Amino acid sequence: MDLLLRHAARKECDTVDDRDRLTERFEEHRLRLRAVAYRMLGSVSEADDAVQEAWLRMSRADTDDVDNLEAWLITVVSRVCLNVLRSREQRREEPLDVQAHDPVVGHGDGGDPEHEAMLADSVGLALLVVLDTLTPTERLAFVLHDMFDVPFDDVAPVVGRSSPAVRQLASRARRRVKGASPAPDTADLDRQRRVVDAYLAATRGGDFDALVALLDPDVVLRADPAVGPTPAPLLIRGARVVARGALASSERARSTQVALVNGAAGLVMALHGRLHLVLAFTIADGRITEIDVIAEPDRVRRLDLAVLDD
Repeated sequence: MDLLLRHAARKECDTVDDRDRLTERFEEHRLRLRAVAYRMLGSVSEADDAVQEAWLRMSRADTDDVDNLEAWLITVVSRVCLNVLRSREQRREEPLDVQAHDPVVGHGDGGDPEHEAMLADSVGLALLVVLDTLTPTERLAFVLHDMFDVPFDDVAPVVGRSSPAVRQLASRARRRVKGASPAPDTADLDRQRRVVDAYLAATRGGDFDALVALLDPDVVLRADPAVGPTPAPLLIRGARVVARGALASSERARSTQVALVNGAAGLVMALHGRLHLVLAFTIADGRITEIDVIAEPDRVRRLDLAVLDD
């Protein structure tokens, strides 16, 4: 009996040791896996779920003969993310404001809005927004190859395509990220950028007077029905009225970043890395004369959005 008990105890200790070693091996790669998943999905909670799923699959698999565990885990995480992205594609007909949860008002996923905003800022919120306009396979190919240096030959089996086909996916994604609109005049874009940067800073800082100074006295703001809160388009005129409206959404401004909108400086708001709405500006003589707030999914998808280099 004592012999059996000692044998059982040794077996239990061996099991615990194996589990500890497995956990230690996984933790060595957790940060990189999370970085891959976040750039794939643009959501902290979904990225963490994908990493957790990779851990569960690893714990059930025999990885002793795996030569490159990091590559194996990245493949697993990528496949999980691809399934999530494809599931999103099937729900594209939903309004963008239904798909995205407001990190300021709603806390449906239990995440930390401040942490989410910091992560988005470190990656580049505008980049996350543009990535969200790609197809699932384009996004996966671009993220893995261009952002994490994964060879096309290794990306190919993840998406079920040939290596040349994956190269084309990444190339299309790269063109989309850089923008399809003709390059604007640099000096004019710089002037636009300064005005839009100042508008965003004043909104974030709650500076009413600074906002009024940036707006033409007869500025017009148009918002489509998807912006809400009513199911009708909104049109308001006048610098003071528009400034008050901007300040009412100042909390959301931390989820907003300057980007190229059809070749001009504009703003994109992304909640949990998902595109929520776009602000397109018309600027004359250093002042904003028109603001178009666009949130309807079909209208947003027709926009040419691109990352604006610092």
